[in-house]
Amino acid sequence: MPAATSTERLSWVDAAKGLSIILVVMMHSAYGVGEDLNGTGVLHYIIGWATPFRMPEFFLISGLFLGQVIARPWAHYADRRVVHYLYFYLLWAVLQIAFKVGLGTGDFGEALAQVARAVIEPYGVLWFIYMLAVYSLVTKLLFAARVPHWLALAVGVALQVLEVKTDIALVDHFAMYFVYFYAGYAFAPTVFRIAEVARGRTGLAVVCLIAYAVLEGVLVFAGGSEMHPRSITMGYAALPFVHLALGFAGSLLVCLTAALLIKLPHMDWLRWLGEHSIVVYLSFSIPMAASRMLILKSGVTDDVSVVSIAVMAIALVSPLILYWLIEKTGYGRFLFERPAWAHIPGTPGSIGYAKRPVAVPAE
Repeated sequence: MPAATSTERLSWVDAAKGLSIILVVMMHSAYGVGEDLNGTGVLHYIIGWATPFRMPEFFLISGLFLGQVIARPWAHYADRRVVHYLYFYLLWAVLQIAFKVGLGTGDFGEALAQVARAVIEPYGVLWFIYMLAVYSLVTKLLFAARVPHWLALAVGVALQVLEVKTDIALVDHFAMYFVYFYAGYAFAPTVFRIAEVARGRTGLAVVCLIAYAVLEGVLVFAGGSEMHPRSITMGYAALPFVHLALGFAGSLLVCLTAALLIKLPHMDWLRWLGEHSIVVYLSFSIPMAASRMLILKSGVTDDVSVVSIAVMAIALVSPLILYWLIEKTGYGRFLFERPAWAHIPGTPGSIGYAKRPVAVPAE
């Protein structure tokens, strides 16, 4: 890995995470509105085009810095890469279930049942956070067992290509996306080198991005593709090995796009958004659902595109406003910062460590 990455975060990595979280919020906003209005809008086609790489790139980027911590003692590694994610997952799963089920329906018995199920089965949009903890744990076990990269990747490819369907979300998500997370860890030096080359040869990088965008569009929308209010049936892009290849190529596309965008003036907001992407990921669903309900009930418009864009904007901005208020007032820090009691004893940030408890930010 380049020396720079060992001492500081790379701006383009945060920018790539910013693009990733925008796509995630866009998808959930578009599909939610599409289902309510039984139609499709412009965001459906953007998300449809991005479907082959929308989640793979999120996981690949999440694995890029794993090599810096993989060799640490088990307690320190587990605290940072497993307990860290599980704390935020469980906290926000409880909050979302309380809001959607407890307050939404008044069925507190069902709310408690869903909380119990969420412990073993990834809940709602938070499944990504849950799986990061699982992937991190499995990768550490593979590292400890000295399993070579080629073998781990071969198994990951096989699981993805076989399109495992067990109706057990934990198993299905693992099979679908583990290969991308592990590839981010295994090929991090290569990804960083490609991004640096792109930053130095902007013209060539732009041509490659345009060519790939066109190719992916053809593969996604040709060959029997169908757009639905809450999903897309892809065409040729749905073919097993094609889907896998587009997942990797699209992940690099996001990295290259971020590396180019961050060179432009006035783009620091994208880096900042990516640096705080987990803040948005954890909390966007509540304002998204609330704003969608209010807009549709107001009767202002029933245009799927307009409502989807409005809901997406509110869902992106609301978590950042909440984060700003917490930073200003100091109240509610536990929502986005892990308190000392939520660390493994003896690890950085835990109670009594270095004689001062430290809260670890979500990012």
